[in-house]
Amino acid sequence: MLITFKSSAAPEVMMLDNLAQYLLGIIGKRLGERGVITHGELPAAIEKLEAAIVVDKDAKSQHDSVHHHRDHHDHDVPVGLAQRAYPFLDMMRLAQKKDADIVWGV
Repeated sequence: MLITFKSSAAPEVMMLDNLAQYLLGIIGKRLGERGVITHGELPAAIEKLEAAIVVDKDAKSQHDSVHHHRDHHDHDVPVGLAQRAYPFLDMMRLAQKKDADIVWGV
């Protein structure tokens, strides 16, 4: 199922519900039928998502450095949290700048 996040400050962001649930969990929210991230919650939410992205990148770097010498075959690189979260993080930053809320399910 697709979840559409809306804000007056940014274009809509659509994502599958499992990714939406994961990203909302990182920032301390739950995916319900309807929801809101208020402009007052955005600074902490942005900070939490940015921190999770840093942790994800560090874990990937450590994994790559340990396993790089063993596997010289080209293979698909899995999409990291930064790439999956960027549109949502961008929306949150724009909403914060314009003191706007982000809603879904409306």
